[in-house]
Amino acid sequence: MTRIEQLRQFINDDPSDEFPRYALALEYLHVDPSLAKKEFDDLLSRFPDYLPAYYPAAHLMIDLGENVLAESLFQRGIHLAALQKNLKTEQELKSAYNQWVYDRG
Repeated sequence: MTRIEQLRQFINDDPSDEFPRYALALEYLHVDPSLAKKEFDDLLSRFPDYLPAYYPAAHLMIDLGENVLAESLFQRGIHLAALQKNLKTEQELKSAYNQWVYDRG
């Protein structure tokens, strides 16, 4: 059984667990970014409070040229991190967002 098949099985076994969906999206980053996008979209629509997904999802949108969506993900992640009082993740997201804005000129 491949890693992707195993993650799909975990999702089937417990659809309320967000981590296998996150891990699946990360796996697809390496093999098919369009499938990774689909998985991140699904993950964040089902579990919008799952903070770890925002950073890689935003970077994927940048790589795919989806700048409006990338900005939205950064902003939502920053807001969520502040609400969750997760200062480290909030700073990481702000830093990545500010660097992206700077790089865009």
